[in-house]
Amino acid sequence: MAGGQAGAEVAAALWTELGGAPELLDRVTYGTPGGLAAAVPVMRLARSATACCALAAAELLAVRGGGQVPAVPVDDGAVATAFTSERHLLIDGRPGATFAALSRFWPTADGWLRTHANYPHHRARLLSALGIPDSGDEDRLVARVAATLAQGPAAAFEDTVYAGGGLAVAVRATDDWTASAPGLAAAARPLIEQHAFPGPVSALPPLPPGSPPAAGVRVLDITRVIAGPVATRTLAHLGADVLRIDSPRLPEAWDAHADTGFGKRSASLDFADPRGQTVLDQLLASADVVVTGYRPGALDRFGLSAAALQERHPGLVVAELSAWGWDGPWARRRGFDSLVQAATGIALLQADPDGRPGALPGQFLDHGTGYLVAAAVLRALTARLSAGGGRLVRCALATTAAHLLSLPHEPAPPGVFDPAPHLAETDSPMGRLRYALPPVRYEGAPTTWARPPGRPGEDPARW
Repeated sequence: MAGGQAGAEVAAALWTELGGAPELLDRVTYGTPGGLAAAVPVMRLARSATACCALAAAELLAVRGGGQVPAVPVDDGAVATAFTSERHLLIDGRPGATFAALSRFWPTADGWLRTHANYPHHRARLLSALGIPDSGDEDRLVARVAATLAQGPAAAFEDTVYAGGGLAVAVRATDDWTASAPGLAAAARPLIEQHAFPGPVSALPPLPPGSPPAAGVRVLDITRVIAGPVATRTLAHLGADVLRIDSPRLPEAWDAHADTGFGKRSASLDFADPRGQTVLDQLLASADVVVTGYRPGALDRFGLSAAALQERHPGLVVAELSAWGWDGPWARRRGFDSLVQAATGIALLQADPDGRPGALPGQFLDHGTGYLVAAAVLRALTARLSAGGGRLVRCALATTAAHLLSLPHEPAPPGVFDPAPHLAETDSPMGRLRYALPPVRYEGAPTTWARPPGRPGEDPARW
């Protein structure tokens, strides 16, 4: 690895955790440090996660196609643009939707509460838990919620809203989080949890010249929002056949799909319907990778737990993402990047001068976790070619936050960051899109996504 590059030692540690050969790190080079500034070293996380993902892709390409592992250049401008892709998205000239009116920081009697109500069902549960009828008047609702939350402690509202199926987190200081039971559980987990399962060697066909490293790999994408879709979007960029499956019972944010749906197909399938379960079983029978992004246990009744998948499909690579992890008191809670930032102390580190909590300059926990998952899947595919068997990969936003908070701070990037060189436009079934280009690069890699996103759920549920 070229000397003097900021954050190279972090990438080296991540690559070691992924089980990669140390000598391959020499294939990675870094450009001038830059990007986005924050109270925590977001660019160090972003740069290292992207570098490991690109190196894992280059390694798989060499193993499948023969020859030397190609060079892996990492560009901070491309990384920073991709890690804030939802902020650069334009759909027919309009910006993509961000946070809803009831998704925000609220002052309480003893501090602050962060809520997430972007989806209609989460909004309804939040209002129901607080005993506020939905009048449909956003300004009036904001005032009612603010008045209610100002009357009590943040932790009590956190419990009340979660008990009602909604999403709310009391804003904590970092020290308070690290001393708490869920914080201790997050810190105790490896950043990238990996398990191997015995089974036969699973061959992938040799790659014709010019093919991307994951060509011919079938990925079943059962994820939502950002982290999981970023992981599978990356695998699609690297040649995988990615089929995203959503339930017709859950609404999808179309603007989020316009950002993270590049390279994939998207189908609707009801696992609770016997016909849908039959189609799911058919898809699983010839899948190479399954990526899930629902809270732990939510998909178990459909036979989608890691244990059930490994028992029925011994050579499968299973990747699981969650907000809070798989153990500890918060394991089965729903969560999003913004809530994890609030709970772990990042929001207070990003606070305004007047003490109001703030946020990172992008959903860095989501994107960072997504690229780590993609990297782990690529390494699992490489290992499977020689050692056989299946693999389980797990990453959690709270553990990524713990890793981010443990990194030494780096100086703010010099100058003003310009994303323009790392953006492009294309027509799509969803409209004319301006989008961020892929940051995962190796010598000879595709420079953009293979296809624009289609409309959610409009593709057939088949390979």
